[in-house]
Amino acid sequence: MDPDLPQTIDAYLERIGADRPARPDAQALRELQLRHLVAVPFENLSIHLGEDIVLEDGALLDKVVARRRGGFCYELNGAFAVLLRALGFRVTLLQARVHGDGGRLGIPYDHMALRVGTDDGTGPWLADVGFGDHARRPLALDDRGDQEDPGGTFRIASAPYAEEAGDLDVLCDGKPRLRLETRPRVLADFRAGAWYHRTSPDSHFTRAPVCSRSTDDGRITLTGRKLLTTVGTERHETPLAGDEEVLAAYREHFGVRLDRLPAKSDLR
Repeated sequence: MDPDLPQTIDAYLERIGADRPARPDAQALRELQLRHLVAVPFENLSIHLGEDIVLEDGALLDKVVARRRGGFCYELNGAFAVLLRALGFRVTLLQARVHGDGGRLGIPYDHMALRVGTDDGTGPWLADVGFGDHARRPLALDDRGDQEDPGGTFRIASAPYAEEAGDLDVLCDGKPRLRLETRPRVLADFRAGAWYHRTSPDSHFTRAPVCSRSTDDGRITLTGRKLLTTVGTERHETPLAGDEEVLAAYREHFGVRLDRLPAKSDLR
């Protein structure tokens, strides 16, 4: 084990404003996921800053904890998996494909989610801190009924024509959101998906920089030069003028300190 890992885990908990749980149970998992979603932004800024995206435990912890940045699904859920394992949870990486426009599925390894086991006889749980506006609480992976969440009404169902493979669809408010494969994966399996999303013109991540996180009562998002705030059903848009105002918004709303903006050609 990395001799610095205990100190890094303490710093990780401080980063998300969470106490070390007394035991790895469902209540602790719910608290950790919510605090992570509020504290650590979903962002694709590395793509537009020309930074490498390294899917290794140490690099992910360095980005989220030491550099106090966010990331996209592979980075956020990858780092969260390290935190949960260090706290005694049993964690398996799962690959998923996102249902896009018209129900079309994204590429294999489009998304990473986490299967989490706890020591209280509940679960297993589907935990996810890397999908942007999604479930705030872990979902019961084996429950096929409606699961109420601040993010909507979720349901996990067998995917059509995929019963033998065990694939599952995660639906929100009746609409398919993710096609989840239940076979265990390792972090290196997601490198091809991460490469696609950081290089392909067909990936929405390459089109414009975005930084977004949950708030206690909604969501706040900075995309290009627009700051979007959602509280309940109310949505407010604030245009930002100069570069300094955009950099200040990254600092004040997301804790992200940049010395330059993401590529100006990508700002809208």
